[in-house]
Amino acid sequence: MIFSPTVGAIVHNLLEWTAIFVGVRLYLRNSKTSLAALGQTRNYAILFGCVAGAAIGARVVHWIHRADQWSLVVDTPWLVLQGQSIVGALLGGLVGVELGKKAAGLSESTGDRFVIPLLVGILIGRTGCFLAGLQDDTYGIATTLPWGVDFGDGVARHPTQLYDMVFAVAALFAWSKWRALLSHESGLGFKLLLCGYLAFRFVVDGYKPIPHSYAGLSGIQLCSALGLLAYLPFTFRQAARWRRLQRLTT
Repeated sequence: MIFSPTVGAIVHNLLEWTAIFVGVRLYLRNSKTSLAALGQTRNYAILFGCVAGAAIGARVVHWIHRADQWSLVVDTPWLVLQGQSIVGALLGGLVGVELGKKAAGLSESTGDRFVIPLLVGILIGRTGCFLAGLQDDTYGIATTLPWGVDFGDGVARHPTQLYDMVFAVAALFAWSKWRALLSHESGLGFKLLLCGYLAFRFVVDGYKPIPHSYAGLSGIQLCSALGLLAYLPFTFRQAARWRRLQRLTT
């Protein structure tokens, strides 16, 4: 069921905040601590960096994607606070965590603690995007496939929000199977998730309308590609180290 624009916006915002709340609670559970206890340790800088970086990154990538609306921001500057992007939140959160670790003098890998919170957050958040219908920018282009969804304009479209949810469910299943093995190389699980999601979004966003083109790519696709180029070398290096370790222990 797709809600009306007004109700859809309310439901979308509620689920968005629910995703953030549940994600933080899951992170705290994974870290085996509470928010109060975390505030008394240097690890608080990691959570703060993640939240602040994600908030900034989500909006920066959104406005790269919606460059067609920059003129609106010139006339109404507060609009710069509107709009979000999961890709931007992931990349911004990654930068924020690394800066937080550097400020706190921490060097340990903490990425794996974010895997389940991120995937559960995507599931909840994308539910809101789907129910919001056309007032949300996450729907796909027209399709004749049997699972096309009419979001209220009489056009069957790719339900790309549901594609994100399918990715999250598949990743949660994979994490449940591989978590113990990947734990021998701390942080590798998060790197694989991030690279997998960026690659997934690069492909899936090709089935969404492109409001502003960068040599045929949308802003989300461009940022996904740049994120992959920057992060894949670290992932390959750590994966190679993990494989060497597996050969030595088998």
